[in-house]
Amino acid sequence: MKATINTAKEKMEKSVAALESELSTIRAGRANPSVLNKITVDYYGVPTQINAMAAVAVAEARILVITPWDASTLKNIEKAILASDIGITPTNDGKAIRIAFPQLTEERRKELVKQVKKMGEESKVALRNIRRDALDKLKTMKKNSEITEDDLKDAEKEMQNITDKYCDKADAIAAAKEKEIMTV
Repeated sequence: MKATINTAKEKMEKSVAALESELSTIRAGRANPSVLNKITVDYYGVPTQINAMAAVAVAEARILVITPWDASTLKNIEKAILASDIGITPTNDGKAIRIAFPQLTEERRKELVKQVKKMGEESKVALRNIRRDALDKLKTMKKNSEITEDDLKDAEKEMQNITDKYCDKADAIAAAKEKEIMTV
């Protein structure tokens, strides 16, 4: 019984971490190196993340500077950024690539907030699915007389409390991102 609950808890933890990771890639008008996490560059035939082949630094509030360790990869990095979905054109000065993040318009902010809310809801749906799967396992255990009716009731209550806790975490993470988007 405890193993089922602990497994569900681990899955919920991973689900919330995935939400946090996903939200960190949303461009909120500030220079944030994590927007480059999904971009890979063909580095001698191997798809490599930019932060593994270059120093990525925030020069100013809205400027990200990418300085590759191997100067010959500058063009490849620039092409990968252009081909990505971040929607910003990089500037190549021969030694480094600069990405200037434009000021967000009110309309774009609202679109991003909708996207964040949708991701938050999807995360909560995933959490509820994890709860449902755990409860199904517990009910099967009850059916097979592995646990008692009282154990089942206690486990259901505990699963609900755990689910509520992680749903609140997901809401807090999404709300923090919404606030960041609206106040940049």
